[in-house]
Amino acid sequence: MSTTTSAVGTLTFRPLDPLKDAELLHRWVTHPKAAFWMMQEARLEDVERAYMEIAADRYHHAFLGLHDGEPAFLAEHYDPAHRELVGLYEPRPGDVGMHFLVAPTDRPVHGFTRAVITAVVRQLFEDPATERIVVEPDVRNTAVHALNAAVGFMPEREITKPEKTALLSFCTRERFERAVAA
Repeated sequence: MSTTTSAVGTLTFRPLDPLKDAELLHRWVTHPKAAFWMMQEARLEDVERAYMEIAADRYHHAFLGLHDGEPAFLAEHYDPAHRELVGLYEPRPGDVGMHFLVAPTDRPVHGFTRAVITAVVRQLFEDPATERIVVEPDVRNTAVHALNAAVGFMPEREITKPEKTALLSFCTRERFERAVAA
């Protein structure tokens, strides 16, 4: 379990429990703010099934993020040589794919989402085998593009996935460290 202390509080990661956490995730992924997660119409059973598949997948992992001990975000990482981006770019050794979702809230905290993405990227770079983080957000998701840029991601090109047109972007450890130091 990884922990980061930030200006917004303590952010901690724990492995996601697909059955125990399904109701919580269902509320998050079907919320209008999670439109780019593409699960708006999902039933509880769909969410359980999707995260049970991830839990059983050696190339894809999901973590529940806690803010001061309370569930507040979802983080996923995957091997892009085997999931999500197969055939869409040439993966390098040390590439790790990433997704994150901040829970909807009635009490937003200024800087929270940036603290979350920073903590997620930091957690991935804690593994010395991680050389580069790969993301593929929807090209229309300008808010996440700005967050990605703020932590060092550089867009490479648009790619066509079955479910969306995505902006393929990369972040190296060096770019991340420079971005968060600024």
